[in-house]
Amino acid sequence: MTFRERPARRPGGWIWVSTPGGSARAPVLPDGCMDLLWSEEHGLRLAGPDTRAQPAGAGRGRWAGYRFAPGTAPALLGVPARALRDLRVPLAEVWPAARVRHLHDALTSALADGAPSGRALETAALPLLTGTPPDPLALALLAGARAARPLTATARASGASPRRLHRVALTAFGYGPRTLSRVLRLQRALPLLDAGTPLAALAAEAGYADQPHLTRECRALTGLTPRELRAARKG
Repeated sequence: MTFRERPARRPGGWIWVSTPGGSARAPVLPDGCMDLLWSEEHGLRLAGPDTRAQPAGAGRGRWAGYRFAPGTAPALLGVPARALRDLRVPLAEVWPAARVRHLHDALTSALADGAPSGRALETAALPLLTGTPPDPLALALLAGARAARPLTATARASGASPRRLHRVALTAFGYGPRTLSRVLRLQRALPLLDAGTPLAALAAEAGYADQPHLTRECRALTGLTPRELRAARKG
């Protein structure tokens, strides 16, 4: 599969397309995001937040996706992230039939006019993504996890209890703060992995206790060792 990605017009999101051809893509890794998907074979679907690697390029034909910035999709889509954790479901299971039909018709029209699939999906979907802004506590959790701050520090800074932050994390990200931190730490490690950074140095820079900790976490979240994942991402 050939994969391309670009920033979406909505700040923080991304549009991606995948087309047949080339070598098989590496697995789709947990990233704290949810995706609105379209494919020639499966139509419109939603991808929930992942806690483990998912196979890439399932099915035939073109795929396009609108990847929401972490924590933003539930407010825009009207569904808590925890309900879709590790799932790929038809959009019709989440949205009212009329709303799905509206998106389908707008997407079909844009494709018929010759728009590339990624641009067509974005143009069709943007008018329907009009939910409320993300919970400020979700943004605080995201910032804390990206900075590798303890949950207790985020709780003190936000004035919310750890229990409340856990509930917010389940709604916004699909899993608790600890898993969110693990997922974002993996994402910090990937550019270093792709750059060929020695694994011991990578572990220290990305925030792992040591190289064995990196290996355990990599296997738990991706099903592969760091060396196996590096090879898979090289294609």
